[in-house]
Amino acid sequence: MTARPSEPITIRTSRVQEIDALAAATDRSRNYIVNQAIEQYLEANAWQVERIREGVAAARDGRVTPADEVFDAIASRHGWTR
Repeated sequence: MTARPSEPITIRTSRVQEIDALAAATDRSRNYIVNQAIEQYLEANAWQVERIREGVAAARDGRVTPADEVFDAIASRHGWTR
């Protein structure tokens, strides 16, 4: 990913002490910790939204597996009984 220029924003949080403690423990700045948290959150949620879109498209196309078949396959793979 290409680095983009940063832009200041203001947030309110009750977690400042935790952020500062993590920053101190990792020898990083508060800004670094907050930016890492935001980046990880955005990546995880973008991934999730894309999987949901794919699932909705599959369902619309009729590409679905009945839940009982899915549960049976999982149970079988792990040696569980249903």
